Amino acid sequence: MKYRTIFLSDIHLGTPGCQAELLLDFLRRNDADNYYLVGDIIDAWRIRRKGFLWPQAHNDVVQAILAKAHDGARVHLIPGNHDEFLRSYLGTHFGGIEVVKTADFIAADGKRYLVTHGDQFDSVVVHAKWLAHLGDRTYDFMLWLNTRINRLRHLWGGQYWSLSKWAKHQVKQAVNFISEYESVLTAEARRGGYDGVICGHIHSAAIRDIDEISYVNTGDWVESCTAVVEMDDGRLTLIDWARAERRSRHRSRRARRKEKPLQNA
Repeated sequence: MKYRTIFLSDIHLGTPGCQAELLLDFLRRNDADNYYLVGDIIDAWRIRRKGFLWPQAHNDVVQAILAKAHDGARVHLIPGNHDEFLRSYLGTHFGGIEVVKTADFIAADGKRYLVTHGDQFDSVVVHAKWLAHLGDRTYDFMLWLNTRINRLRHLWGGQYWSLSKWAKHQVKQAVNFISEYESVLTAEARRGGYDGVICGHIHSAAIRDIDEISYVNTGDWVESCTAVVEMDDGRLTLIDWARAERRSRHRSRRARRKEKPLQNA
């Protein structure tokens, strides 16, 4: 599928939770003229804490993105808090990928969006970084536990289930934090005269209007495996690649089951 623009964030290369194979599948089957990598592409926090983890699939993701740039696509990289070391290279080009602090994005329908990772609007990251690191370790544990839960669910024929996503929706404080984050980001967009904001950071994909400002969160490639794409008419659409793949596999199984009686006839 060809789009005008693709937005990706929170890939977290360098961590066991990164769904690199699913992202590679997405990149192989989808193309765009413009790409925005909206922060936390590489997880330097985890690398510094636990050492270098870089499977071949993670390297393949980097090569796939570089190939897009080599083939003529414009690729913008906006660092997040987990790859904040890249903020020392603002204005630099790496293999055709431009590193920028934030970006102004004008869609095909003329709407103007602020593109930012969003961590600078997270009071925990800004004012209590130690607490953000503690939360990151807790999140790592939840992903580790979630992997083992889903191995058992797979044995029982169940679908993938996200423990941390469930926890976010169950804990009132987390829900309030997400709501406050969305409000702060849309207020910043309004102050800048934008029609909307495109961000990441909180691993909670969404496209909605808040007080006439479009709030767009690309989600992540650790749990939800989501991306935001721009159609030729400027519409922004959320793609849940993990869900799409599950549906595709389900359709394939149904088709094979229908073919078996014909083959045996």
